[in-house]
Amino acid sequence: MGKPIMAQAEHHRTEAAGKVAPLKRAERDLVALGILVAAIFLFVGTGSTVLTGIARSWIYGVGSPDVLLTNALILNIALLIFGWRRYAELQTEIAERRKAEENATRLARTDALTGCLNRRSLDDAVARLVDEAAESGEAVAVMMIDLDKFKRSNDLLGHKAGDSVLIETARRIEALMPSRSVVARLGGDEFICAVIFAPDSETAIERLAVRINDGLAEPIICGGLRAEVTASIGIAVGARSAERAASEVAQDLLHRADLAMYQAKRRGRNRFAWFEPTMEKELRFRSELEQGIRDGLKRGEFVPYYEKQIDLETGEITGFEMLARWISPRHGMVNPDVFIPVAEEIGLIAELSEALITIALEDAKAWDASLTLSVNISPLQLRDPWFAQRLLKMLVAANFPPTRLEIEITETCLHENIAVVRSLITSLKNQGIRISLDDFGTGYSSLAQLRTLPFDRIKIDRSFVSSLARSAESASIVEAISSLGRGMALPITAEGVESAEVLSALRRFGHFKGQGYLYGQPASADEVKRELAELGLLGPQPQDDSASEPPSARIA
Repeated sequence: MGKPIMAQAEHHRTEAAGKVAPLKRAERDLVALGILVAAIFLFVGTGSTVLTGIARSWIYGVGSPDVLLTNALILNIALLIFGWRRYAELQTEIAERRKAEENATRLARTDALTGCLNRRSLDDAVARLVDEAAESGEAVAVMMIDLDKFKRSNDLLGHKAGDSVLIETARRIEALMPSRSVVARLGGDEFICAVIFAPDSETAIERLAVRINDGLAEPIICGGLRAEVTASIGIAVGARSAERAASEVAQDLLHRADLAMYQAKRRGRNRFAWFEPTMEKELRFRSELEQGIRDGLKRGEFVPYYEKQIDLETGEITGFEMLARWISPRHGMVNPDVFIPVAEEIGLIAELSEALITIALEDAKAWDASLTLSVNISPLQLRDPWFAQRLLKMLVAANFPPTRLEIEITETCLHENIAVVRSLITSLKNQGIRISLDDFGTGYSSLAQLRTLPFDRIKIDRSFVSSLARSAESASIVEAISSLGRGMALPITAEGVESAEVLSALRRFGHFKGQGYLYGQPASADEVKRELAELGLLGPQPQDDSASEPPSARIA
């Protein structure tokens, strides 16, 4: 109880001090004004007598001015000068104070970098637009604008160039806005536009969104550097009603535009999306999914499953690829296509991946030494310069041979930061770990990259393999990749072997490894262990020392 009372006392002291300061300034102003008025009266009262005496003495040589009155006049003149100077200083001080207050108000309402409105003043500005639109029977459209992958550009170009990009972005947006509109920067790379428009003219809003997308896509030159940014835009429209105040409408529009913007990002970025009521449900599901991932990591709900990799020539198992599975108490078995992107966005993919790799290394220790373990790595993990060291630490802790581990890197990762990828691959290969280029054919890898990066294997994406038997185009792509693999001495694994027809077609192109549902669904660690035991492909199992102890010792 003591602390709030002290806080209240401090508040009252601050408030009292704030009141005293204007009072003191007012008192000083009154004193200065009083001195000036008194000096004027004294000058009028004494000046005529003294000046008359001085004039008689100088002109006629008769008499002399009264010394006391003369001194009083001189003092009076000094007071007049002092009073006038003080009055002029007060006027200057008042003007500066007024200018400072106006500047403080402007800074409190606007973004310091771009000059747009800031988050603090946005709600009131949109609410005023809603009121203005209601008076003329119109509606308000709110656009949430978020720059795509701005953080990456900011890191590459530098923060000074990033600030220049934000300033130019704000300028371009404001140049496109009609007269009855507001533009605000929420912080970071997020901007808000609110526009009054006539009802039933959504096409005009769409045209404005297209112009914003096109305008922001134009390259920005800053400090000799070329920055190219795109934007995702969410749009929501609404109007004031008798049941809802303008402030409530403004809050709803901002919230809905935000939801629509995230939908635009999920649809591929550099586009706009209208708010739809189903987005509210998607947001709740997304929130539950994020919390479920956090809780599931703590409770160990994420487990590795394993898909067999087969030598297509002999039909023998050569290893397994680890696949992530989430066994959620609420949602059941969750597909990795659902939770992996979310884990990446909320920054938990590294923790999730490393937890699964740790379990998989322990599982694979029980397999025959000839069987390999393949693990997919997220593009985000490739940006971590310490990932290779942590992976090696996991191998040492599990006492797992690096030569049995294969890391799979997707082709799109090569465009993230080729220097970092090369350093990571080299570091892992120096320890004996093999590196595969996954999903080959879906990205834009050049022959130069394949030649300079020391890959051990390339994997043909399942989209080409699964349609191989019925698509001449897919067959041509697979044939070209197989020829490339032979020419560069790179072994090939084909994903998506799901039928005997696909298997037969693959064999015509050369010697492959393959994986797919033709050889069974991905299985849990226990299921894999049972199958390998039947095939005689389990390695030496660790002895259970407790089995040789007497029952009494085991109980103890």
